[in-house]
Amino acid sequence: MDDAKFEVRLEPDRKGRMVHARVSADEYAAIEKAAKAADMTVSGFFRSLIIEGAGARPFLTEEDRLVMALLLEDMRAIGVNLNQVARALNSGKGVHPSDVDINLGNVQRVQAAVMTELRSLAKRAGHKRRGEG
Repeated sequence: MDDAKFEVRLEPDRKGRMVHARVSADEYAAIEKAAKAADMTVSGFFRSLIIEGAGARPFLTEEDRLVMALLLEDMRAIGVNLNQVARALNSGKGVHPSDVDINLGNVQRVQAAVMTELRSLAKRAGHKRRGEG
């Protein structure tokens, strides 16, 4: 496994660049209404659409980032436990099957939590932008 790290930023980056787009008065009113329904500023709403549309990264709220940070900590703890099991096996020591079962169960639970959170995030983002949620 490589040493790639998942970075969870709890504070947003400073925005130093600007993107301009011309829209009609009706289009702006629709954007403003959708942003309000999503409980976002027009700038944040527009930025989330552009960034997600470009496939660059999902637009995460502070709450989303905290949830992801907690899941990341859970994954790290499970990784430590799995490394201990692997070290014991590699050194010829016995490992009780229940230790392996517990760790595999933990991996499955975190995997399910990550998938649930990602599905919820994707669904919520679409609903919020359409003013449905």
